[in-house]
Amino acid sequence: MGFLGGYVDTLGFIALFGLFTAHVTGNFVLLGASLADPANIPSLLKILAFPAFIIGVAMARLLVARCERRGVDAHRPSYLLQLVFLVGFMVCGMLAEPVPRDMSLLALVAGLLGTVAMGAHSAASKLLLAHLAPTSMMTGNVTQLVIDGVDQLRGAGDAATGARCSKFFWPVLGFAIGCAGAAFLFLALGFIALLVPVALLCLYLVRPALGGA
Repeated sequence: MGFLGGYVDTLGFIALFGLFTAHVTGNFVLLGASLADPANIPSLLKILAFPAFIIGVAMARLLVARCERRGVDAHRPSYLLQLVFLVGFMVCGMLAEPVPRDMSLLALVAGLLGTVAMGAHSAASKLLLAHLAPTSMMTGNVTQLVIDGVDQLRGAGDAATGARCSKFFWPVLGFAIGCAGAAFLFLALGFIALLVPVALLCLYLVRPALGGA
């Protein structure tokens, strides 16, 4: 899931002129910059990305709450929710190719669908994988990993410190690999490169044993 987060965020950034699909910090920066400098107005897509992310989070929360009320495991429904929006992201992006600088309607819709998907992804990480490290918010992960790594190196670590290092290391590594993979594959293939995270989500859906992994 860390790989998926890095992959989709990087592909959106390259494909749609700096769109952050999973990076709320970046969206806050864009909005703040536009308020302070009216001449620095971000595109409509970048302005709408923040509410689109919120919609994705809200949809995932409502879905998980409904599953909890019905006593149903929410992992597969949450993956399906992400899958639907990621497929929409891919299809609309492919139809919009080559994406013009003035941002066509299809490209706008593609970006918003990708952002909704990543909002749902981030919410699922918090709600269903809380025992693991976040899969799309790497600032906190890297901070904790460095803190624990320093403690280990200076001999102040214990078993819990080592366990946390492992817990935070793998999502960071997966995210980094996803970022690099998306960059190369998008430049080579275009939006069809989104088949990689789509296939990953399909794997989770058809293999229930992986539900909590």
